[in-house]
Amino acid sequence: MVKKMFKEFCVFSDNVKRAIAEKKPVVALESSVITQGMPFPQNLDTALELLKIVKENGVEPAVIGIIKGKIVIGLSESEIEFLAKGEKLVKVSKQNLGWTVANKLSGGTTVSASIFIARQVGIDVFVTGGIGGVHKDFSETFDISQDLDELSKTDIIVVSSGAKSIVDLRKTVEYLETKDVLILGYCTDQFPAFYSRESGIDIFNRVETPKEIAQIFNHQKLLGIKSAILVANPIPEEFDIPYSQIEVVIEKAISEAKIRRIKGKELTPFLLNKIAEKTKGKSLISNIELLKNNARLGALIAKEVAMVEK
Repeated sequence: MVKKMFKEFCVFSDNVKRAIAEKKPVVALESSVITQGMPFPQNLDTALELLKIVKENGVEPAVIGIIKGKIVIGLSESEIEFLAKGEKLVKVSKQNLGWTVANKLSGGTTVSASIFIARQVGIDVFVTGGIGGVHKDFSETFDISQDLDELSKTDIIVVSSGAKSIVDLRKTVEYLETKDVLILGYCTDQFPAFYSRESGIDIFNRVETPKEIAQIFNHQKLLGIKSAILVANPIPEEFDIPYSQIEVVIEKAISEAKIRRIKGKELTPFLLNKIAEKTKGKSLISNIELLKNNARLGALIAKEVAMVEK
């Protein structure tokens, strides 16, 4: 009943609607990376490239966003362009999803909103760049991303390059483990740090193939486990920025944010922009490449999940 009522607020692209009905592989993608994560035109170009990558791998992409109060699952290219160029768009988490829809506003969905929506309509795999986490000044602000709580109660596969480097990675990993979120290291024994392949934080559940991930996901569902699987997929080696280098840049950006009293939903976009500025665009290139890498892996996993479920 809940899902049927939920769909009344949704608009599906024809391709996504058909793929879900026919139980073909679908990959969900967020849109806050378009609205708050990158500047124009890189945000638009990257979003369109992600669509292309997923399709080339035989999977239907479903970019999720909010357009004038409607939850759109499978944004068209023109709708993606609208969000990419838009001003005063809402950063939509699960917490303010109802408020955004009720007020007929438009915005990009974060990880928490995107995975909630994806599961409501039957999508098993979601791709992002990096999840949010426990912020570095947690003891002062009590700031923990809503992404983590939603991962703890949503049975979905999330492919990401770990967590955004601006958070406290060690506390984030500990929090995920406490919340029953299984972290799988894809061809890695370390938790990736977004721009960096290695963080020094060990992962004890390593997998080598998309098929393994699909099988583990299937067993979790059979066992009635409702939390997510986080697939930690390191950035390609040629675009890696060593953690020791990027950490210095991040700390300077965080200090500037404190001086300017930037916090809450404005903090992450500010920090990402500052990091791009201080690395002379290198971090933006890395961000784009890790997204593309995650989209490829997400598509391969979705195909395996669809085969397991047949």
